[in-house]
Amino acid sequence: MRDQWNSKLGFLLAAIGSAVGLGNIWRFPYVAASNGGGAFLLPYFFAIITAGIPILIMEYTIGKTYRGGAPVALARINKKFEWLGWFQVMVAFLILVYYLAIIVWTVSYIGFSFTQAWGKDPTAFFLKYLGLSENPHTLGGIRTNLIVPFLGVWAIAAVIMLKGISKGIERACQIALPVLFVLIVILVVRGLTLPGAVDGLEYMFKPKWAALKDSSVWVAAYGQIFYSLSIAFAIMIAYSSYLPRKTDVVNSAFITATANHGFEVFAGIGVFSIMGYMAFQQGTTVEQIASSGVGLAFMTFPTAISSLPALNALFGICFFGALFTAGITSLVSISQAVVSGMQDKFELNHKKAVITVLVPAFLLSFLFITGAGLHILDIVDAFTNQIGIAVAGVIEVVLIAWFFNPEKLRKEANEFSNFKIGKWWTYSLKFITVLVLGFMSIMNIKTFLVEGYGEYAKFDITLFGWSSIAIILIGATIFTLMKGKPGYADHIPSEEVREKEAEEEVI
Repeated sequence: MRDQWNSKLGFLLAAIGSAVGLGNIWRFPYVAASNGGGAFLLPYFFAIITAGIPILIMEYTIGKTYRGGAPVALARINKKFEWLGWFQVMVAFLILVYYLAIIVWTVSYIGFSFTQAWGKDPTAFFLKYLGLSENPHTLGGIRTNLIVPFLGVWAIAAVIMLKGISKGIERACQIALPVLFVLIVILVVRGLTLPGAVDGLEYMFKPKWAALKDSSVWVAAYGQIFYSLSIAFAIMIAYSSYLPRKTDVVNSAFITATANHGFEVFAGIGVFSIMGYMAFQQGTTVEQIASSGVGLAFMTFPTAISSLPALNALFGICFFGALFTAGITSLVSISQAVVSGMQDKFELNHKKAVITVLVPAFLLSFLFITGAGLHILDIVDAFTNQIGIAVAGVIEVVLIAWFFNPEKLRKEANEFSNFKIGKWWTYSLKFITVLVLGFMSIMNIKTFLVEGYGEYAKFDITLFGWSSIAIILIGATIFTLMKGKPGYADHIPSEEVREKEAEEEVI
């Protein structure tokens, strides 16, 4: 019998924990502020309704109905769809390899927070801490100061993963999510009490309605949804495959999306309150203070922490502790997406599947604690997310909405749901989601081909960017062609087993 979540709450905490990652805390506020401020919320919520929630419902239903990780579940729908499942798993594997590096940095910065070790120039400190090389192809050797936290984070991930779904991931998320919420509440309350906080919130939320005429703002909204909800790269299909048959997946999708996006907005209030305070202190504008991604977390925020009038260490510990907690719950979900794919197709028990996945990921991740780690991470992350996930998403929706019967999935989703989804779900997938994601994918690919990425040389973009896409494609093809255990693509639980599961308590 396939492992199952102990409760619906356990599943929801794990799903929310996967969605709420490092990017929610630093990426959403900046994306919103730079794409129309408060006006961005309109395309953002439109994207949630037309893409985020419909795809979540679709993936939850596929996983629960076909009882497997993405490759096997899609193969059970149509054997020709298996390749897409492995494409998504390969995307997840690449993210797993580099995602850990950022968590390692948060561990170090929790320690640095006690004394504000970054001093008066956090940017110079961060670059020295990383031993950043001049370019991506100059590795500069492994940074010895990162080895201990690196091994520590891998050990935590391995322990959680080896314990399995119910005893490992579910229990970890039951602890981590409440802790994360408390830490974010502390940050928000402290931020709102600082002078200049209103200026930060105005920068984030003041509507710039003219921005809605810009197609790139709508593309950014859909991109944020994919980045944020953990959809289209095997996680949610894998997680939902451990659900009992009578689970209300429609309700679960709405709860997951609402909790995730509510967290994004709430965390943004804290982040931009602090940005407003920094601008007030330095006599400048919030726009000049704010920066995206890693820069905000490890360069800008330490400056804010040091400038606080009191409790600097506590605030730093809370901020980087929140990043660490959010990172760990996402890391194990990414790992499980790959583990499920391996375990379902091949003759592997859970322990062997975990070892098969984590050992090569561990070895490859050393690349990201070298002097070139930040450069390589930046390039691989951009290509994996903006091309890999976007392309996986549009192919998945096209295959299910146009080459399978989405009405079959809708009926399956509605069977045990209190809130029934109507035809709008099918229409959203077939038309709105396909058109927007298709446009987004084409524009992303065109931009990378024509303009490159950042200020990196073409050689480095090819070496680490386009090669990442090649690895995903080649890996997906190899795993699809490999011989699996007999009948792996045909084995869907018999009606007798399904009826027995249906008699279980609804979770």
